[in-house]
Amino acid sequence: MTTPICDFVRRYAEREPLRLHMPGHKGLGPQENRLDITEIDGADSLYEASGIIRESEQNAGRLFGADTFYSTEGSSLCIRAMLCLAVTYAKSAKQKPLIAAGRNVHKTFLSAAALLDFDILWLNSHETDSYLSCRITAEDLEALFTTATPTALYLTSPDYLGNMLDIGAIAKVCKKHGVLLLIDNAHGAYLKFLPSSRHPIDLGADLCCDSAHKTLPVLTGGAYLHISKHASPFFKEHAKDALALFGSTSPSYLILGALDAANSYLSDGYPAHLADFVKKIQNCKTHLTAQGYTVIGNEPMKLTLAAKSYGYTGKELAGLLAMQNIECEFSDPDYTVLMPTPEIEDTGLLHMETALLDIPQKAPITQTPPPFAPTERALSIREAILSPSETIYIEQAEGRILASASVGCPPAVPIAVCGEVLTKETIAAFRYYNITHVSVIKT
Repeated sequence: MTTPICDFVRRYAEREPLRLHMPGHKGLGPQENRLDITEIDGADSLYEASGIIRESEQNAGRLFGADTFYSTEGSSLCIRAMLCLAVTYAKSAKQKPLIAAGRNVHKTFLSAAALLDFDILWLNSHETDSYLSCRITAEDLEALFTTATPTALYLTSPDYLGNMLDIGAIAKVCKKHGVLLLIDNAHGAYLKFLPSSRHPIDLGADLCCDSAHKTLPVLTGGAYLHISKHASPFFKEHAKDALALFGSTSPSYLILGALDAANSYLSDGYPAHLADFVKKIQNCKTHLTAQGYTVIGNEPMKLTLAAKSYGYTGKELAGLLAMQNIECEFSDPDYTVLMPTPEIEDTGLLHMETALLDIPQKAPITQTPPPFAPTERALSIREAILSPSETIYIEQAEGRILASASVGCPPAVPIAVCGEVLTKETIAAFRYYNITHVSVIKT
């Protein structure tokens, strides 16, 4: 498969021109600076792409079976663009936008809600042991859509813990009721290339985002916005405008080059390599389960351990792995999340498995996380985020209105939503997850 961006940038660097354009390093310094350019003649322009970038995006679209657009600002940009498209699509039909969303959204969803000012119908999971998961079923939605018909349904799958929803069944319900299906698939770009695709677009989603950098060999920030070939032409026609509304006018050509190079990588034997690696991951999960570990989630290439059943907190287990020079993706009091990919090869996978098997099992820890407790909404997300605020200790926060989500990345999933009144239960959850300060509306 062609790599037009990589080819152009390499040829430009080889000419060794006098660079009287941005960026200021002029190609000097670290070797990668030679490939770091701006929108010079022939380099195309991301949000007005008609040359090498558009050719590369079309290559990606052929791989994913969708109309595909690049982001150099991660899935965060794609999430905002997806929601913008859903909102403007509703308005074009003279409808008031209403987005139904699983409660475990990435906090980018909240910033998009503040910027776009749409109404939200929050969906809560009836069975979950972590705020990071929201197990919504097709049956839940069938019941919901008999009383409310939102513009779009927005779900996260896979979630941070590796739980995947039944997108195929959910998509059928959405199509039956005329509801757009938007999926945050940031953790699942590779799902397209399994022996049987589990990618949201193939399962019936209208729009979805993938963070290429999370599971594919792409620089941090590389992501895709995918639009189904079966979706209204409106979305393809307005995709670039929606991305440009929120994106930087100076996209990184290093990231664009990485996305471009990934097309060649994905088209050259990657599915077979991935299938072989996923089998090895499954074998590893089987060995760990036999040792006494509790492995959760149904995402093929993520390893999430419910650490307390093995006698450790998730943080403690991650700390023991760090002593073996293994860095985890994420840990909290309950879970340790590891994200292997084929790039770690057999030696890396063996190192991970051996280190885990060498950790002695202890008596289970029985403490459970505080249950999710919905709270009263006092302000809209937009009103809360754009209001004067102050940061206080959580012990002082009962009865106050949350101004902004007090959670970093990872996992970037809000425990409480901006504009909600903080209760004893919410404060207990903040304390459990070691959040000591919150931003609240000034009184």
